[in-house]
Order: sequence, then structure tokens, then C-alpha cells
Amino acid sequence: MANLGVMLDCSRDGVYTVEALKKYIRILAKMGYTSLQLYTEEVYEIPEEPYFGYLRGRYSEAELREIDAYAAEQGIELVPCIQTLAHLSGLTRWPEYAQCTDTGDILLAGCERTYTLIENMFAAIARCFTSRRVNIGMDEAHSVGLGKYLDEHGYRNRFDILKEHLARVGEIAKKYGFRPMMWSDMFFRLANHGKYDYRGAEFPPELAALVPENIDLIYWDYYAGEQEFYDGMLKAHKNFGRHIVFAGGAWSWVGFAPLNGLSVKNSKLALQACRENGVDDIFITSWKDDGSESSLFCNLPSLFACAEYARGNFDDKAIAQKFGKLFGIAYEDYMTLDLPNICLSGKDGVLNPCKYMLYSDPFFGFLDCTVAAGGGKKFAATAKKLEKFTDNKEFGYLFRTLADLCRAVKIKYDLGVRTREAYAEGREAVAALLPDYKKAIKRIEKFYESFREQWDNECKENGFENHDVRLGGLIRRLEHCRKMLSDYAEGRRAAIPSLEEKILPFPFADSPCGVETCFNTWSAEALIHQ
Repeated sequence: MANLGVMLDCSRDGVYTVEALKKYIRILAKMGYTSLQLYTEEVYEIPEEPYFGYLRGRYSEAELREIDAYAAEQGIELVPCIQTLAHLSGLTRWPEYAQCTDTGDILLAGCERTYTLIENMFAAIARCFTSRRVNIGMDEAHSVGLGKYLDEHGYRNRFDILKEHLARVGEIAKKYGFRPMMWSDMFFRLANHGKYDYRGAEFPPELAALVPENIDLIYWDYYAGEQEFYDGMLKAHKNFGRHIVFAGGAWSWVGFAPLNGLSVKNSKLALQACRENGVDDIFITSWKDDGSESSLFCNLPSLFACAEYARGNFDDKAIAQKFGKLFGIAYEDYMTLDLPNICLSGKDGVLNPCKYMLYSDPFFGFLDCTVAAGGGKKFAATAKKLEKFTDNKEFGYLFRTLADLCRAVKIKYDLGVRTREAYAEGREAVAALLPDYKKAIKRIEKFYESFREQWDNECKENGFENHDVRLGGLIRRLEHCRKMLSDYAEGRRAAIPSLEEKILPFPFADSPCGVETCFNTWSAEALIHQ
């Protein structure tokens, strides 16, 4: 194996402390990893750009040098992972960067201020990292050229825009001695009507020419679950004639709990395809979408299994035994961290009911249509299973956080459904339901305390203010709903019109009811509630 790495998301509110990263690096080294990419959109210090990472808990240059040196001691190459086109919403929100913003979180290609900024990025990471490999991002810039660029230049072929921008970035990287790698999805989407798929794609010579010779292409895939698809995509990447890197996924980005089972299942197929196609430069991503709600250490079973698969060991029983010896906790016991996401169906799918039903509004719960009978009892049973491992000296706090979450969701899961049923039945039924609102608030407060402890164990203080808003707002909303219900039960309120509006199926009119889903955007859910 030429390289086996992990990419850790440090940009979705959670910026991990130096001590937490040192522990993480020690664990990666024990599992046989050789590199760690720190995904830092704008959470690293650039002295020439004071708004870069401002108020976000950015890493200082001294901190990055300390982490880099420690990683080297452990045999781990610390690789910078930055963004040089899109995914820079933390930056583009500041008026300072309006001049070089195309649209949304995308930088303005062709603007000299953009390239001054990017050169400052490279100068900063050159001072802090000894590695001269760098991940420059360039993914999911779907609207490139369609904002300010369109106003200033008119419509241009986006192949040309991307080619010119990439050439400028490549030259800057070369100036500082870096060999870049970048996500490949933009090229496939340009060649295949927006799809990241080899089927139906056309790869004309001019498409391959978009990628400078000194830039490696990353095929990322966390979803496919079909070895034939992985194989087809890897072969399609060879059309570019560039070095291929594969990025798999250790799912930790759909809320508070991981999806280790799904990660292991997909990774086994993907890494088999890598071996068959001679791809030996691999890293596993650990994204933290929508707030870094899951623990830094929640997906260790996925990472361990991936390391074994990459080295050619596909014996899952032997892998589980090795995990237990290394971590002092049985593999199947650690896998119980998945249960808050999958306890309703028991299936390894892209699901996160423990998050969306925690935040679901009891009066405007558009996801109440997913509620299934007996769900609350399953969350209560899951809490008991998780409690068995809360005494673990090293990782017990992970289990405690999710156990407290499940106890809260036990009450909260179908609270909206039961509220509508009680309202339809009459004032006495509504009065009988009121204690459950108090109980839900109390349990959410308990979960808040354990979640905050988990955050303090792993992250800088920056970013948790968003969870103060989310969980504090949830508690305040439940108090308000309880007051409205109390007023109705005691005759001080004639009606609650919102409880008379029918809840429609989600996400589509013909979607079946009582089936859990995945909804991982707190802000979208909050907006719908307004």
C-alpha cells in the first residue's frame, strides 16, 4: 500500500484541539495508517488575511507546526486539505471578500484578488506542514461562472473557466513546491450532465487536458455499494492519464451517531475494486456535515476495517478480533454506537431519525409522517444497550452521550403525532399529555450536558454556540408549545390552528408513511418551522 490515510473534517463547527488530534494520530498509527489530511476550509491562520477563520477557532501556525511534528514522530504524514474554489461559506460571508466571490461559497475565477488569497493560503501551509502533498478541493462548485463571473464576462463554457482557474492554482502550488490532488467530480459532472457517474459520460481529449500533469485526481465514493460501479469509475478515471487516489467514507456526518455498518459494507467492495485496479493511494474521509455532532472517535470500527481491507485482509471475523485486542472493547460492542440511527429498522442504510426527530417541531412536524408505531420503545431499548459501555475508561463518554440522546428521543420521537391525536380527542386528552412535554425538556437538558462534555473533550469552544442555539431553541419551543396546549386544555384558548393542518407525506406525495429517512439540515428544518 503506497499510502493509506484519513481525511478529518475540522471545518463544520468542530475544530479539534491539539491534544485530541494527538490522541487521534496515535490511534491512526496503531491501526497502520500513514497519513492524515486536516480538512480546513478557512480554519487556519493566514496573517495577511485577518478575516480568514475569524471567530471560528482557526489553528494558529504554531499549533499546526506542533501537530505536524507530533504526527511525524508517530510515522504519520500530515497533509493540508484546503479549498481553492468552493466550500468557503465561512469566508465569503465577510464583505472583505465580496470582490472575489462569484456566487454563494464559490470564489471568483479570473479575479486577481482571488489568486492573491490563494497564494496566501499556500504560503501559510508551506510554513506549517513538512509534507508537500496538498488536497486543493475544487469539488461541488456547481454554480461556478454563474454569479458575478456571469455579470462581468457573460456566459462562458465552464470547461474553460475551470481549466484557466486550475492552471493558475497549479502554478501557485508549484511555486511553493506542492504536488496537489483534487476531487474529480467536477470533471465528471461537466462531461455527464451533472452526474458523478461513468455511465453515459463522454471523455473528449479536451476534458483530460483540463487536469494539469502535476495534479492527482481523487475519486470519492461513499454511497455506491456496488463493486461493479466502483470498478467502472476507477477505469473511467484512467481516461485522464493522471495518478488516481481513492477516497472512501467512514460515515460520521448524518448527526450524532455514526453509520459504521454502512461504511464497512461499502468500503469492503470499494477497496476490493481498488486492489483489482491497482489503485494503492487511498484515504478514508470522516466528514462532519451540519455541525460536527458526532464524536471524533465514533467511527473507529470503520477506520480499522478499512485499514485491514486496504492491506488485503477481508476476513471480518479476524478483523473484529484484532479490533478488540487493540482497543480493549469488543468490535460488536463499539458498533452499538450505530443504533440511534438504525434501531427502528435494524438496517444499515443512510438514516438518522435520532437527529431529525429530536429537532422535529411538535406542531409543525413535517417529518411526523415517518413515525412508526413502537419507535419510542426502540429508542429506550437502545439507551439501555448503550449504557452498558458508559464505564469504558477511554470511550465511555461517547456511549453516555448517545444513551442520553436516545432517552430524550424516546419521549420526543412521536410527541408531535401524539399531540395531534390528543388535540383531536379533546381538552382532557391534551391535559393528560402535558407531563410528557416537561419530561422531554428535562431529558433534552440532560443530553445537552453530556453532549457539551463530549464537545469539550474533543473540540475548541468555537462552534458550540450553534448547538446552544439549536438545543436551547428546541427547549424554548417545547416550553412555548406546552403553554399553548395548557391554555387550550384549561379553556383559555379556543383552538390551535396549526394542529388542524394535515401533515403530508415526505419527501413526496406518494412516499409511504411510517418509514424512517435521512434529514440532516437543521437550518432547513428550522426555516420550515417559521
